[in-house]
Amino acid sequence: MRPIRLPEPPSGFSGLPEIFDAGGVYGAIKRAIIIGNGFAGSENQSIGLVRALGLSRHHSFYRVTRPRGGINEWLHWVPVSLHKKLDYVMKRIIGYQVMVNGQKVMPLFSQTTGLSDVLEADANHIAKMARETFDKDGPLLVVASGRDTISVSSSIKRLAPENVFVVQIQHPRSHLNRFDMVITPRHDYYPLTPHAQEQIPWFLRRWITPREPPGRNVVDSAALRSAASAWHDELAPLPKPLLVVNVGGPTSNCPYGADLAKQLATMLRNILWSCRSIRISFSRRTPEKVSNILVREFSGNQKVYIWDGEDRNPHMGHLAWADAFVITADSVSMLSEACSTGKPVYVIGAERCTWKFADFQKSLQERGVARPFTGKEDISESWSYSPLNDTTEAANCVNMALAKRGWSIHR
Repeated sequence: MRPIRLPEPPSGFSGLPEIFDAGGVYGAIKRAIIIGNGFAGSENQSIGLVRALGLSRHHSFYRVTRPRGGINEWLHWVPVSLHKKLDYVMKRIIGYQVMVNGQKVMPLFSQTTGLSDVLEADANHIAKMARETFDKDGPLLVVASGRDTISVSSSIKRLAPENVFVVQIQHPRSHLNRFDMVITPRHDYYPLTPHAQEQIPWFLRRWITPREPPGRNVVDSAALRSAASAWHDELAPLPKPLLVVNVGGPTSNCPYGADLAKQLATMLRNILWSCRSIRISFSRRTPEKVSNILVREFSGNQKVYIWDGEDRNPHMGHLAWADAFVITADSVSMLSEACSTGKPVYVIGAERCTWKFADFQKSLQERGVARPFTGKEDISESWSYSPLNDTTEAANCVNMALAKRGWSIHR
Protein backbone atom coordinates (compact mmCIF):
# COMPACT_ATOMS: atom_id res chain seq x y z
CA MET A 1 0.00 0.00 0.00
CA ARG A 2 1.30 3.43 -0.94
CA PRO A 3 -0.38 6.32 0.82
CA ILE A 4 -0.03 9.78 -0.62
CA ARG A 5 2.96 11.33 1.09
CA LEU A 6 2.54 15.07 1.14
CA PRO A 7 5.17 17.84 1.25
CA GLU A 8 6.47 18.62 4.71
CA PRO A 9 4.88 21.76 6.18
CA PRO A 10 7.11 24.43 7.65
CA SER A 11 8.01 23.57 11.22
CA GLY A 12 10.26 25.08 13.74
CA PHE A 13 11.92 21.85 14.80
CA SER A 14 14.89 21.62 12.43
CA GLY A 15 17.22 23.50 14.75
CA LEU A 16 16.34 21.82 18.03
CA PRO A 17 18.93 19.88 20.01
CA GLU A 18 19.02 16.12 19.60
CA ILE A 19 17.22 15.67 22.91
CA PHE A 20 14.05 16.70 21.12
CA ASP A 21 14.43 14.20 18.26
CA ALA A 22 12.07 11.24 17.85
CA GLY A 23 11.22 9.85 21.24
CA GLY A 24 12.28 13.03 22.99
CA VAL A 25 10.19 15.41 25.04
CA TYR A 26 8.48 17.16 22.12
CA GLY A 27 8.59 14.31 19.61
CA ALA A 28 6.53 11.64 21.35
CA ILE A 29 2.91 11.28 20.24
CA LYS A 30 1.00 9.90 23.20
CA ARG A 31 -2.57 10.78 22.22
CA ALA A 32 -4.88 10.83 19.23
CA ILE A 33 -8.17 12.34 18.16
CA ILE A 34 -10.55 10.54 15.83
CA ILE A 35 -12.99 12.64 13.80
CA GLY A 36 -15.91 10.63 12.48
CA ASN A 37 -18.84 11.34 10.20
CA GLY A 38 -21.48 9.14 11.81
CA PHE A 39 -21.01 6.23 9.40
CA ALA A 40 -19.61 3.06 10.93
CA GLY A 41 -17.72 2.08 7.78
CA SER A 42 -15.70 5.30 7.71
CA GLU A 43 -15.21 5.53 11.45
CA ASN A 44 -14.01 1.94 11.75
CA GLN A 45 -11.16 2.74 9.36
CA SER A 46 -9.95 5.52 11.65
CA ILE A 47 -10.41 3.41 14.77
CA GLY A 48 -8.50 0.53 13.18
CA LEU A 49 -5.58 2.77 12.26
CA VAL A 50 -5.38 4.29 15.75
CA ARG A 51 -5.50 0.81 17.24
CA ALA A 52 -2.72 -0.38 14.93
CA LEU A 53 -0.61 2.58 16.06
CA GLY A 54 -1.00 1.51 19.69
CA LEU A 55 -3.12 4.46 20.81
CA SER A 56 -6.47 2.72 21.27
CA ARG A 57 -6.52 3.61 24.97
CA HIS A 58 -5.33 7.15 24.47
CA HIS A 59 -7.73 8.72 22.01
CA SER A 60 -10.76 11.00 22.05
CA PHE A 61 -13.67 10.74 19.65
CA TYR A 62 -15.44 13.61 17.90
CA ARG A 63 -18.02 13.72 15.11
CA VAL A 64 -19.05 16.00 12.32
CA THR A 65 -22.83 15.65 12.14
CA ARG A 66 -25.31 16.84 9.55
CA PRO A 67 -28.91 17.87 10.14
CA ARG A 68 -31.20 14.94 9.41
CA GLY A 69 -34.82 14.29 8.70
CA GLY A 70 -37.27 15.80 6.25
CA ILE A 71 -35.75 17.70 3.34
CA ASN A 72 -32.27 17.36 4.82
CA GLU A 73 -32.05 13.89 3.29
CA TRP A 74 -31.86 15.62 -0.11
CA LEU A 75 -29.02 17.95 0.92
CA HIS A 76 -26.28 15.42 1.68
CA TRP A 77 -24.32 16.61 -1.39
CA VAL A 78 -24.02 20.14 0.05
CA PRO A 79 -20.83 20.90 2.07
CA VAL A 80 -21.63 20.23 5.70
CA SER A 81 -20.94 23.81 6.86
CA LEU A 82 -23.32 25.21 4.24
CA HIS A 83 -25.86 22.50 5.02
CA LYS A 84 -25.99 23.56 8.67
CA LYS A 85 -26.42 27.22 7.70
CA LEU A 86 -29.25 26.36 5.30
CA ASP A 87 -30.93 24.26 7.97
CA TYR A 88 -30.73 27.11 10.48
CA VAL A 89 -32.08 29.70 8.04
CA MET A 90 -34.93 27.52 6.84
CA LYS A 91 -35.95 26.72 10.40
CA ARG A 92 -36.12 30.41 11.16
CA ILE A 93 -38.24 31.04 8.08
CA ILE A 94 -40.45 27.96 7.89
CA GLY A 95 -40.34 26.52 11.39
CA TYR A 96 -40.11 22.90 12.42
CA GLN A 97 -43.52 21.81 11.18
CA VAL A 98 -45.90 22.53 8.38
CA MET A 99 -49.66 22.68 8.86
CA VAL A 100 -51.87 20.97 6.27
CA ASN A 101 -55.63 21.30 6.74
CA GLY A 102 -55.02 22.29 10.33
CA GLN A 103 -52.92 19.23 11.15
CA LYS A 104 -49.18 18.86 11.70
CA VAL A 105 -47.22 16.81 9.20
CA MET A 106 -43.61 15.61 8.95
CA PRO A 107 -41.10 18.36 9.79
CA LEU A 108 -39.21 19.76 6.83
CA PHE A 109 -36.07 20.13 8.90
CA SER A 110 -34.82 18.21 11.91
CA GLN A 111 -31.48 17.94 13.66
CA THR A 112 -32.23 14.72 15.50
CA THR A 113 -29.22 12.51 14.94
CA GLY A 114 -29.19 10.00 17.79
CA LEU A 115 -25.47 10.77 18.21
CA SER A 116 -25.67 13.41 20.93
CA ASP A 117 -23.43 11.42 23.25
CA VAL A 118 -20.44 12.17 21.00
CA LEU A 119 -18.88 15.64 21.00
CA GLU A 120 -19.26 17.75 17.88
CA ALA A 121 -15.91 18.29 16.18
CA ASP A 122 -14.80 21.93 16.55
CA ALA A 123 -11.58 22.72 14.68
CA ASN A 124 -10.84 25.85 16.71
CA HIS A 125 -11.26 24.04 20.02
CA ILE A 126 -9.13 21.03 19.00
CA ALA A 127 -6.37 23.19 17.51
CA LYS A 128 -6.27 25.39 20.60
CA MET A 129 -6.02 22.32 22.81
CA ALA A 130 -3.17 20.94 20.68
CA ARG A 131 -1.22 24.21 20.94
CA GLU A 132 -1.77 24.75 24.65
CA THR A 133 -0.90 21.18 25.67
CA PHE A 134 2.01 20.66 23.29
CA ASP A 135 4.78 21.43 25.79
CA LYS A 136 3.29 19.03 28.33
CA ASP A 137 1.81 16.25 26.18
CA GLY A 138 3.65 16.50 22.87
CA PRO A 139 2.16 16.42 19.36
CA LEU A 140 -1.42 15.39 18.66
CA LEU A 141 -2.32 12.77 16.06
CA VAL A 142 -5.56 13.55 14.23
CA VAL A 143 -7.20 10.81 12.16
CA ALA A 144 -10.31 11.65 10.14
CA SER A 145 -12.32 9.76 7.55
CA GLY A 146 -15.06 10.73 5.15
CA ARG A 147 -15.98 13.76 3.06
CA ASP A 148 -17.75 15.63 5.85
CA THR A 149 -14.64 15.61 8.05
CA ILE A 150 -12.33 17.25 5.49
CA SER A 151 -13.02 20.87 6.41
CA VAL A 152 -12.52 20.18 10.13
CA SER A 153 -9.31 18.16 9.85
CA SER A 154 -7.75 20.57 7.35
CA SER A 155 -8.65 23.53 9.57
CA ILE A 156 -6.95 21.85 12.54
CA LYS A 157 -3.82 21.48 10.41
CA ARG A 158 -3.99 25.11 9.34
CA LEU A 159 -4.53 26.41 12.88
CA ALA A 160 -1.88 24.25 14.61
CA PRO A 161 0.62 23.15 11.91
CA GLU A 162 3.51 22.63 14.33
CA ASN A 163 1.49 20.73 16.93
CA VAL A 164 -0.48 18.13 14.98
CA PHE A 165 -0.06 15.34 12.45
CA VAL A 166 -3.23 14.99 10.39
CA VAL A 167 -4.12 11.79 8.55
CA GLN A 168 -7.14 11.96 6.23
CA ILE A 169 -8.66 8.64 5.17
CA GLN A 170 -10.60 8.69 1.86
CA HIS A 171 -9.60 10.99 -0.95
CA PRO A 172 -10.32 14.70 -0.33
CA ARG A 173 -10.29 15.30 -4.12
CA SER A 174 -8.34 18.56 -4.02
CA HIS A 175 -5.72 20.55 -2.10
CA LEU A 176 -3.94 17.52 -0.68
CA ASN A 177 -1.34 19.75 0.97
CA ARG A 178 -3.91 20.49 3.67
CA PHE A 179 -2.97 17.19 5.34
CA ASP A 180 0.20 15.44 6.48
CA MET A 181 -0.89 12.17 4.93
CA VAL A 182 -3.81 10.93 2.86
CA ILE A 183 -4.75 7.24 2.90
CA THR A 184 -7.16 6.40 0.13
CA PRO A 185 -9.23 3.29 -0.68
CA ARG A 186 -8.29 1.99 -4.12
CA HIS A 187 -11.85 2.27 -5.45
CA ASP A 188 -11.70 6.06 -4.97
CA TYR A 189 -9.49 6.09 -8.05
CA TYR A 190 -11.93 4.38 -10.36
CA PRO A 191 -12.79 7.78 -11.94
CA LEU A 192 -9.28 7.79 -13.43
CA THR A 193 -9.83 4.65 -15.48
CA PRO A 194 -10.62 5.01 -19.21
CA HIS A 195 -14.07 3.50 -18.70
CA ALA A 196 -14.91 6.00 -15.96
CA GLN A 197 -13.49 8.95 -17.88
CA GLU A 198 -16.07 8.32 -20.60
CA GLN A 199 -18.77 8.86 -17.99
CA ILE A 200 -17.34 12.06 -16.47
CA PRO A 201 -18.21 15.40 -18.10
CA TRP A 202 -15.01 17.16 -19.14
CA PHE A 203 -15.71 20.17 -16.91
CA LEU A 204 -15.72 17.93 -13.81
CA ARG A 205 -12.49 16.07 -14.53
CA ARG A 206 -10.27 18.70 -12.97
CA TRP A 207 -11.74 17.78 -9.58
CA ILE A 208 -10.25 14.29 -9.88
CA THR A 209 -6.68 14.12 -8.56
CA PRO A 210 -4.48 11.88 -10.74
CA ARG A 211 -2.57 9.90 -8.13
CA GLU A 212 -1.57 6.25 -8.01
CA PRO A 213 -3.93 4.49 -5.59
CA PRO A 214 -2.71 3.07 -2.30
CA GLY A 215 -4.29 0.00 -0.75
CA ARG A 216 -7.54 -0.43 1.07
CA ASN A 217 -7.84 -0.04 4.83
CA VAL A 218 -9.92 -2.68 6.56
CA VAL A 219 -10.56 -4.06 10.03
CA ASP A 220 -7.42 -5.47 11.65
CA SER A 221 -6.74 -8.84 13.27
CA ALA A 222 -6.24 -7.30 16.73
CA ALA A 223 -9.82 -6.06 16.63
CA LEU A 224 -11.02 -9.52 15.64
CA ARG A 225 -9.14 -11.15 18.51
CA SER A 226 -10.71 -8.70 20.93
CA ALA A 227 -14.18 -9.28 19.46
CA ALA A 228 -13.72 -13.05 19.60
CA SER A 229 -13.15 -12.77 23.33
CA ALA A 230 -15.96 -10.26 23.92
CA TRP A 231 -18.54 -12.35 22.02
CA HIS A 232 -17.30 -15.79 23.03
CA ASP A 233 -20.12 -16.67 25.41
CA GLU A 234 -22.86 -15.75 22.93
CA LEU A 235 -21.42 -16.90 19.62
CA ALA A 236 -18.99 -19.73 20.37
CA PRO A 237 -21.72 -22.22 21.43
CA LEU A 238 -23.69 -21.76 18.18
CA PRO A 239 -23.86 -24.84 15.93
CA LYS A 240 -21.48 -24.65 12.97
CA PRO A 241 -21.23 -23.67 10.23
CA LEU A 242 -22.41 -20.18 11.13
CA LEU A 243 -23.47 -18.00 8.19
CA VAL A 244 -23.68 -14.24 8.78
CA VAL A 245 -25.89 -12.20 6.44
CA ASN A 246 -25.24 -8.45 6.36
CA VAL A 247 -27.88 -6.33 4.61
CA GLY A 248 -27.08 -2.70 3.84
CA GLY A 249 -29.28 -0.32 1.90
CA PRO A 250 -29.75 0.85 -1.68
CA THR A 251 -27.66 3.72 -3.02
CA SER A 252 -27.73 5.72 -6.22
CA ASN A 253 -24.91 3.55 -7.57
CA CYS A 254 -26.28 0.27 -6.24
CA PRO A 255 -30.09 0.45 -6.31
CA TYR A 256 -32.40 -2.30 -5.09
CA GLY A 257 -35.58 -2.81 -3.17
CA ALA A 258 -38.04 -5.53 -2.21
CA ASP A 259 -37.10 -7.53 -5.30
CA LEU A 260 -33.57 -8.14 -4.00
CA ALA A 261 -34.91 -8.99 -0.54
CA LYS A 262 -37.21 -11.63 -2.05
CA GLN A 263 -34.32 -12.99 -4.12
CA LEU A 264 -32.11 -13.14 -1.02
CA ALA A 265 -34.84 -14.89 0.98
CA THR A 266 -35.24 -17.53 -1.73
CA MET A 267 -31.50 -18.12 -1.95
CA LEU A 268 -31.13 -18.42 1.82
CA ARG A 269 -33.93 -20.98 1.93
CA ASN A 270 -32.07 -22.98 -0.73
CA ILE A 271 -28.82 -23.13 1.27
CA LEU A 272 -30.43 -23.44 4.72
CA TRP A 273 -29.78 -27.17 4.75
CA SER A 274 -26.00 -26.58 4.66
CA CYS A 275 -26.00 -24.18 7.67
CA ARG A 276 -26.60 -24.99 11.27
CA SER A 277 -26.85 -21.30 12.30
CA ILE A 278 -27.67 -18.07 10.44
CA ARG A 279 -27.49 -14.57 11.88
CA ILE A 280 -28.96 -11.66 9.92
CA SER A 281 -28.07 -8.02 10.58
CA PHE A 282 -29.47 -4.85 9.01
CA SER A 283 -27.81 -1.46 8.79
CA ARG A 284 -29.50 1.82 9.58
CA ARG A 285 -29.77 2.32 5.79
CA THR A 286 -31.87 -0.81 5.30
CA PRO A 287 -35.40 0.12 4.16
CA GLU A 288 -38.24 -1.42 6.14
CA LYS A 289 -39.66 -2.98 2.99
CA VAL A 290 -36.41 -4.95 2.69
CA SER A 291 -35.99 -5.93 6.33
CA ASN A 292 -39.68 -6.82 6.75
CA ILE A 293 -39.49 -9.42 3.98
CA LEU A 294 -36.58 -11.21 5.63
CA VAL A 295 -38.09 -10.93 9.11
CA ARG A 296 -41.39 -12.44 7.92
CA GLU A 297 -39.56 -15.23 6.12
CA PHE A 298 -37.18 -16.31 8.89
CA SER A 299 -38.43 -15.01 12.24
CA GLY A 300 -39.98 -18.38 13.06
CA ASN A 301 -36.97 -20.45 12.04
CA GLN A 302 -34.96 -21.76 14.98
CA LYS A 303 -31.76 -21.78 12.95
CA VAL A 304 -32.01 -18.04 12.24
CA TYR A 305 -31.33 -15.11 14.58
CA ILE A 306 -32.20 -11.59 13.39
CA TRP A 307 -30.59 -8.66 15.17
CA ASP A 308 -33.30 -6.13 15.99
CA GLY A 309 -30.97 -3.16 16.39
CA GLU A 310 -31.81 -2.81 20.08
CA ASP A 311 -29.06 -4.79 21.79
CA ARG A 312 -25.35 -4.12 21.30
CA ASN A 313 -24.22 -4.31 17.69
CA PRO A 314 -22.86 -7.80 16.99
CA HIS A 315 -20.95 -6.77 13.85
CA MET A 316 -17.43 -7.30 15.23
CA GLY A 317 -18.46 -10.52 16.92
CA HIS A 318 -19.88 -11.75 13.63
CA LEU A 319 -16.62 -10.99 11.86
CA ALA A 320 -14.73 -13.00 14.46
CA TRP A 321 -17.02 -16.04 14.75
CA ALA A 322 -18.72 -16.46 11.36
CA ASP A 323 -17.71 -19.31 9.06
CA ALA A 324 -18.97 -17.50 5.96
CA PHE A 325 -20.70 -14.27 4.93
CA VAL A 326 -23.44 -13.18 2.54
CA ILE A 327 -23.35 -9.41 2.02
CA THR A 328 -25.31 -6.99 -0.14
CA ALA A 329 -23.10 -5.28 -2.72
CA ASP A 330 -23.89 -1.70 -1.69
CA SER A 331 -21.52 -1.52 1.30
CA VAL A 332 -17.81 -1.22 0.53
CA SER A 333 -16.98 -1.14 4.24
CA MET A 334 -18.89 -4.31 5.18
CA LEU A 335 -17.36 -6.18 2.26
CA SER A 336 -13.86 -4.94 3.01
CA GLU A 337 -14.15 -5.96 6.65
CA ALA A 338 -15.50 -9.40 5.82
CA CYS A 339 -12.75 -9.91 3.24
CA SER A 340 -10.16 -9.12 5.92
CA THR A 341 -11.08 -12.35 7.72
CA GLY A 342 -9.94 -14.80 5.05
CA LYS A 343 -13.34 -16.56 5.28
CA PRO A 344 -15.74 -17.17 2.36
CA VAL A 345 -17.58 -14.02 1.30
CA TYR A 346 -20.57 -14.20 -1.04
CA VAL A 347 -22.06 -11.05 -2.59
CA ILE A 348 -25.62 -10.47 -3.71
CA GLY A 349 -26.62 -7.61 -6.01
CA ALA A 350 -23.20 -6.86 -7.52
CA GLU A 351 -24.68 -6.82 -11.02
CA ARG A 352 -26.81 -3.82 -10.00
CA CYS A 353 -23.83 -1.66 -9.08
CA THR A 354 -22.46 1.05 -11.35
CA TRP A 355 -19.55 3.47 -11.38
CA LYS A 356 -16.67 2.77 -8.98
CA PHE A 357 -18.79 0.34 -6.96
CA ALA A 358 -19.02 -1.99 -9.96
CA ASP A 359 -15.26 -1.74 -10.35
CA PHE A 360 -14.82 -2.57 -6.67
CA GLN A 361 -16.97 -5.69 -7.00
CA LYS A 362 -15.02 -6.75 -10.07
CA SER A 363 -11.70 -6.31 -8.26
CA LEU A 364 -12.85 -8.47 -5.32
CA GLN A 365 -13.85 -11.31 -7.61
CA GLU A 366 -10.69 -11.05 -9.72
CA ARG A 367 -8.58 -11.28 -6.57
CA GLY A 368 -10.53 -14.33 -5.44
CA VAL A 369 -11.71 -12.84 -2.15
CA ALA A 370 -15.45 -12.76 -2.94
CA ARG A 371 -17.86 -14.76 -5.07
CA PRO A 372 -21.39 -14.10 -6.34
CA PHE A 373 -24.10 -15.59 -4.14
CA THR A 374 -26.18 -18.01 -6.23
CA GLY A 375 -28.22 -19.88 -3.63
CA LYS A 376 -26.58 -23.16 -4.71
CA GLU A 377 -23.66 -23.03 -2.28
CA ASP A 378 -22.80 -25.59 0.36
CA ILE A 379 -21.78 -23.37 3.27
CA SER A 380 -20.09 -26.29 4.99
CA GLU A 381 -17.52 -26.35 2.18
CA SER A 382 -15.02 -23.62 3.00
CA TRP A 383 -12.53 -21.85 0.76
CA SER A 384 -9.84 -19.34 1.62
CA TYR A 385 -7.71 -16.51 0.24
CA SER A 386 -5.10 -14.07 1.41
CA PRO A 387 -7.03 -11.66 3.68
CA LEU A 388 -7.33 -8.00 2.77
CA ASN A 389 -5.65 -6.29 5.70
CA ASP A 390 -3.70 -3.12 5.05
CA THR A 391 -4.24 -1.43 8.41
CA THR A 392 -0.88 -2.57 9.75
CA GLU A 393 0.85 -1.40 6.58
CA ALA A 394 -0.92 1.95 6.82
CA ALA A 395 0.27 2.28 10.42
CA ASN A 396 3.84 1.56 9.29
CA CYS A 397 3.57 4.31 6.68
CA VAL A 398 2.35 6.75 9.33
CA ASN A 399 5.25 5.79 11.60
CA MET A 400 7.76 6.37 8.80
CA ALA A 401 6.24 9.75 7.98
CA LEU A 402 6.37 10.74 11.63
CA ALA A 403 10.03 9.70 11.86
CA LYS A 404 10.90 12.00 8.96
CA ARG A 405 9.43 14.83 10.98
CA GLY A 406 11.34 13.81 14.08
CA TRP A 407 8.30 12.43 15.85
CA SER A 408 7.28 8.93 16.97
CA ILE A 409 4.42 7.09 18.64
CA HIS A 410 4.87 6.68 22.38
CA ARG A 411 2.92 3.60 23.53
